[in-house]
Amino acid sequence: MEPTNGYPQKVFHRPVKRWVQTMDLRDNPQLIAEYRRRHSRGEVWPEVLQGIRDCGLLEMEIYILGTRLVMICEAPLDVDWDEAMRRMASGPRQAEWEAFMAVFQQCVPGQTSDEKWQMMERMFHVYE
Repeated sequence: MEPTNGYPQKVFHRPVKRWVQTMDLRDNPQLIAEYRRRHSRGEVWPEVLQGIRDCGLLEMEIYILGTRLVMICEAPLDVDWDEAMRRMASGPRQAEWEAFMAVFQQCVPGQTSDEKWQMMERMFHVYE
């Protein structure tokens, strides 16, 4: 899908909240291509996808521009981010996945997903 066409969004039929985070990849075209491949359908480990669902997130999207990643997560209003990240970090194969992905990311070895991704602050929105 072309980015200028927009991306369809799921309708959750309940209020949700959103978190937006960012991280940079290593500036290496081959590594970036491999990172993209490993996040394609059928390549992400099923245990990782299940861990995302089990921690309470309804949606997780990652966008890329050059080396910059932006991740958007949505969850019901009652989800506590810190608790959700603790649950996800303790999931089957999550630590292994983080180590597997660290090769591509500008991060400190051994960091959890929540430590690598930096929370972004919303500074503007149109609707109140």
